[in-house]
Amino acid sequence: MKGLKDFFREEEGVAIIEIVLILVILIGLVVVFKNKITILNNKILTRITTESNKIL
Repeated sequence: MKGLKDFFREEEGVAIIEIVLILVILIGLVVVFKNKITILNNKILTRITTESNKIL
């Protein structure tokens, strides 16, 4: 238990926890907005394909 308390007191331990929390939040946002991200991605790729076909 003492090792765990020391880990949280050290700055390196806090930095690691901050990074993990940020990653968890980002992954959560991706999961929540997965459908919207997919729709947006498909629209962008469709437009790129359409515009590039006009050039060719």
